[in-house]
Amino acid sequence: MNSKQGRRGRMGFAIRRSYESKDGGVRRDSGTLLPPTAKVPEGEVASRAGTVVIVMPAYNAAKTREQTYRDIPHALVPRIIVVDDASRDRTVEIAQHLGLEVIVHHQNRGYGGNQKTCYAAALAGPADVVVMLHPDYQYDATRIPDLIAPIARGEVDLMLGSRFLGDPLAGGMPKWKYAANRFLTAVENRAFGLHLSEYHTGLRAYSRRLLETIPYTLNSDDFVFDQELIAQVVAAGGLRIGEIAVPTRYFEEASSVGFRRSVWYGLATLRAVGRFLLHRAGIRRSHKLTTRRPIA
Repeated sequence: MNSKQGRRGRMGFAIRRSYESKDGGVRRDSGTLLPPTAKVPEGEVASRAGTVVIVMPAYNAAKTREQTYRDIPHALVPRIIVVDDASRDRTVEIAQHLGLEVIVHHQNRGYGGNQKTCYAAALAGPADVVVMLHPDYQYDATRIPDLIAPIARGEVDLMLGSRFLGDPLAGGMPKWKYAANRFLTAVENRAFGLHLSEYHTGLRAYSRRLLETIPYTLNSDDFVFDQELIAQVVAAGGLRIGEIAVPTRYFEEASSVGFRRSVWYGLATLRAVGRFLLHRAGIRRSHKLTTRRPIA
């Protein structure tokens, strides 16, 4: 995947998007179809990326843990951290059997609370790029080299693996979830001045400087953590966001948030967007949206 520079948002962030056509080409935002491109070789990515760490916030993921692990490009990733959030199944046992680094929460801290532990553990050791991957086998982990390549090249600080640069309905996404995602993404694009295809993915990659700059520990312990983090990235200025297409799978064993929780999540996302807008306008400044340190 070659991530090409597209439009600039109102806040001045370089936005890079990839549009994979049926013949493997990549589209710029302008719509120009470029020639088909090969995947980025893992060796080339490894030589530039430094140390890559994968973190997996896990809860009752025993049925999909091994499948997810098999798809990871292990030659590129020397360290994989699983943070278990008081699972009631064999998630911890299977992760330990696979030789992964396992951290166990004895009380459930929520999806956001789990990620806080993930990133603290990753940054405590060598970690130039941190990949967050849901262990439910919904996201194609073989795309990780392409996901982190723009970070390795110093072009972006946050990469999102987007389901909506492909056809998520063909992958089994429920229609109501598709419609909700489209609505929230449109609202966030309008508020943040960006042109992303999706904000709600479970496959992301961060540069170390991003995680050391934004105050992610102040975010919610629930699912809206991811959206609060993106608001922090936009508010910080000088941090760049990109995305690539990542195929997804929906099946019985894969974790999925139900309708009622999704409604709560949608409302929480709108509150996060409202907080950002008030902060940007200077009406109500938020400590959540103030960087921990100047951007290097």
